[in-house]
Amino acid sequence: MLDRLNQAMEHIERHLDQAIEADELARIAATSEYHLRRMFSALAGMPLSQYVRRRRLTLAGAEVLAGRATLLDIAVRYGYGSGEAFARAFRAMHGIGPGEARRTGAELSSQSRMAFRLTIEGSSSMRYRIVDKQAFTVAGPKARVPLVHAGPNQAIMDFVRRIDPRTLESLEKLSDQEPYGIVAVCDDLDPSRAEGTELDYYQAVVTSAAPEGTTSLAVPPGTWAVFTTTGPMPQAVQELWRDVFTEWFPSNGYRSRSGPEILRVRPSDETEVEAELWLPVEPEHG
Repeated sequence: MLDRLNQAMEHIERHLDQAIEADELARIAATSEYHLRRMFSALAGMPLSQYVRRRRLTLAGAEVLAGRATLLDIAVRYGYGSGEAFARAFRAMHGIGPGEARRTGAELSSQSRMAFRLTIEGSSSMRYRIVDKQAFTVAGPKARVPLVHAGPNQAIMDFVRRIDPRTLESLEKLSDQEPYGIVAVCDDLDPSRAEGTELDYYQAVVTSAAPEGTTSLAVPPGTWAVFTTTGPMPQAVQELWRDVFTEWFPSNGYRSRSGPEILRVRPSDETEVEAELWLPVEPEHG
């Protein structure tokens, strides 16, 4: 998987002055566009589109300082439709406009080329199982919240705090299949997985049917990878999600597919929780 991903990175480098399509990169990486975006974000720490933009602006910055081409020619070469759009993007990355950078010879920022390697430490194993589930329904209160990669998500905390406990007690009675009990469900995430992008968050149950009038999400049949961990919240879950994409997916014959992510959390002791993360997957070559 990482070899093919690095081939896609080489394709980016050869085409920075041309259109770069995510579906072509996915074809080179021999995976789906959805999984490619998820994998890249987890491995690189930034969305694929942001990396491409920063690499283009790195090369553009070198050309601006070299002074051999007009600023408009450079803007057009790297995909900007106007000098104004190029100047805005240039300033956002480098902290200075291209004209001023050329006049003063200012220091500019640089986005290094990326290559991916898998480091295997062998000090621990990841606990997981593969589950095939029939269609089910997620039922429970829903809110649109920002994505937070590290630390508490205040928007989710505030939303859950406002839910009447009696509502959750009634919902829990509807739970009739794994994962049992009240669960956290994230759906409709931005493909980039960028910090601050929004998602649908449900405080809900997984059930075979939801009463009329209940906020619900219909989930079709499919395969799920179920990962378990124990540790303090929210670090344990955030680290588990990171490890799944940086260690498990590159080493196993599955890729992520579109669908909700489901988290079941139960107290382990006064300081730690037991967490079970359900991710929708499919065979990498099926």
